[in-house]
Amino acid sequence: MKKIEIDGLLFEPLFEDEQIQKRVRLMGIDISLRYEHKQPVFIGVLNGCFMFMADLLKQIDVPCEMSFIKLASYIGTGQTELNELLGLGIDLEGRDVIIVEDIVDSGHSLKHTLDAVKRLNPASVIACALLVKPEALQYHFEELMYVGFEISKEFVVGYGMDYNGLCRNLPDIYKNVPV
Repeated sequence: MKKIEIDGLLFEPLFEDEQIQKRVRLMGIDISLRYEHKQPVFIGVLNGCFMFMADLLKQIDVPCEMSFIKLASYIGTGQTELNELLGLGIDLEGRDVIIVEDIVDSGHSLKHTLDAVKRLNPASVIACALLVKPEALQYHFEELMYVGFEISKEFVVGYGMDYNGLCRNLPDIYKNVPV
């Protein structure tokens, strides 16, 4: 893997696709065992989760449903106010819900999503994130049961995550490095 440049910013490899897929496979097996006799609902937080959620659901071997919500919290490399752009279209009352996030940074979007889902009276709700930045977290989440990788505060792109809409399509994850 080589370094990439986006709008004058330099990014170097952090996780290769093979490493990501191995971790996603293990998470999927664990989730399938946990929900062996249930029919969970997976709720993906768009846009960033699309690659992770697709790969994760390929590893789930229990009957399940899925839906998406769309939140926006970044402009460039900086976080902004949280905006809900697209709402949920499924009844969650009495259901087992798994929220799927690409990355948990400060935790604002996960808290927002958890609070919104809990108001819909699910039987249970947990969260699954590919990446978590423990140093940046502003909340403690007992619901965050599955974490692919912990990373430091660096800004990342690839595998669904973007910089101003670019590079979501990359199969690997890259971190921003000073030039």
